[in-house]
Amino acid sequence: MKRVLQWSCWLLLGLPMMAHGQQLIYRPVNPSFGGNTFNYAWMLSSAQAQDKLKDPSVQRTTTSTNTSQNTLNSFAESLQRQLLSRITTSLVNQQFGEEDIKEGTYRFGDFQVDVTNGTDGIIIRITDGRGGETTVTVPYF
Repeated sequence: MKRVLQWSCWLLLGLPMMAHGQQLIYRPVNPSFGGNTFNYAWMLSSAQAQDKLKDPSVQRTTTSTNTSQNTLNSFAESLQRQLLSRITTSLVNQQFGEEDIKEGTYRFGDFQVDVTNGTDGIIIRITDGRGGETTVTVPYF
């Protein structure tokens, strides 16, 4: 019994000296935390595949009346864009033609265009009838 106890003590004391370990290396997977940048596509597709929630603001249009209404809206928007493009072309030709630049206020339907000279250049402020406003500054040469 005494010998078994001695051998077990030597074994317990000798085991840590014989045990070998290696260095652990942590490599993150997520590119946000320093991982491989090519993992983002896989992580995004995996997250989208697991997403079971639907956006309530997205409306599906499957009926024929909605389709025809969307076609009419698209046509009206296209027509409005073309008219605004022609008006813009005419205004630019009048203002930036061979003659001097004329300051003033111009009205085109619901739109009001104010042209003024500023310190940085010509300031064009476009205001629509709904409260939207856009300012464009054309620098001096």
